[in-house]
Amino acid sequence: MLKKLLVIGYVWPEPTTTAAGCRMQQLLEAFLTFGYDITFASTASKTEYSLDLEKMGITEVPIQLNHSSFDAFVRELSPDLVLFDRFMVEEQFGWRVAEFAPQAIRILNTEDLHALRKAREEAHKKGKPFGIDDWKNHPMTLRETASMYRCDISLMISTYEMEILQQELNIPSNLLLYLPFMVDVSATSKDQFVPFEARKGFVSIGNGKHGPNIDAVKVLKQEIWPNVRKHLPNAEIHIYGAYLPQQVNEMHHPKSGFYIEGWADNVATVLKNARVVLAPLQFGAGIKGKLLDAMRVGTPSVTTKIGAEGMHADLPWNGTIADDWDEFAQAAVELHQGQELWEQAQKQGFELLRTFYDKQILQDQLKEQIQQLSKSLEIHRQQNFIGRLLQHQTMSSTKYMAKWIEEKNKG
Repeated sequence: MLKKLLVIGYVWPEPTTTAAGCRMQQLLEAFLTFGYDITFASTASKTEYSLDLEKMGITEVPIQLNHSSFDAFVRELSPDLVLFDRFMVEEQFGWRVAEFAPQAIRILNTEDLHALRKAREEAHKKGKPFGIDDWKNHPMTLRETASMYRCDISLMISTYEMEILQQELNIPSNLLLYLPFMVDVSATSKDQFVPFEARKGFVSIGNGKHGPNIDAVKVLKQEIWPNVRKHLPNAEIHIYGAYLPQQVNEMHHPKSGFYIEGWADNVATVLKNARVVLAPLQFGAGIKGKLLDAMRVGTPSVTTKIGAEGMHADLPWNGTIADDWDEFAQAAVELHQGQELWEQAQKQGFELLRTFYDKQILQDQLKEQIQQLSKSLEIHRQQNFIGRLLQHQTMSSTKYMAKWIEEKNKG
């Protein structure tokens, strides 16, 4: 009999609009490869960009928040694994899974550390430097960390986030698994890259619902692009992203070579024909799918320390890292005009892909981790004392809040 995986999604995955959607698609494909019978459930509404899961052979089930119908559903399904997409979903459904499918391995897909992103954004808006204590003392950090302890394993996408969780919060390493974006390196060949002379211009990509992306477009428009145009008066930059707000659409200005394009049907095509990707991110967390996508098609990038965080360890970046906007613009011009520099950056990106993002290696590590948990789940949970403490009924605030909301809704 096939093993069963239940994925509880924060949203229905949209791989053509968000890095989180790509991440979820990669996870689903990995578990299909492992031979799992997958059910994907979500309280969200679908959009025109939602992935056709049934076409992949995955069962789709709509579910309700704060409703006991989920209890009967998960008991009958009796999954071997349950994957929570983000900590907020675990808060809502984790206690129900623990109570009505206790045999299931509970996996948290963090996407990124939401509290880290939030704390950085708040510091940025206040105009003050971010410090690690801003994150440690943020109320969302308590919620997110509690969710990790209640799960059997949490999937971490960033080496930096792995580091601070263990060094700053002392979270045991056996509760975390480093699993970044997974790239089919065997299908990525430098011979397929569009050559330097056949490319032109700059590209920036980012979903309009994501605060760091909107801020980055503003920085491009106000600080970086005017400087680039002084050196390259005929240069163009094309801004792509789904759900771009009006304030971004109003930045469209062809006379200065600044084009707001909106959603891109095929991100790879957009990236592979550009010379340089620009990503002046001032806050955020996790790792950046757009920068990884750029490496996959051989396109160098200029980004910030935040943009490259957790993506390259001690290896050279796929281009340039700069937090000063004048240096950022200068690096963009030099990469765009210097073929030798550009080709070296491309090689560095390809090396990063092979070193950190090899799909086969990462899938094998995920499969092995699940197999080990399956063999020793009871011991694993006994050793996780804080997790047991948080599961105890006197600590189950989320459980009783949900029950109260359900009764209130009945009234």
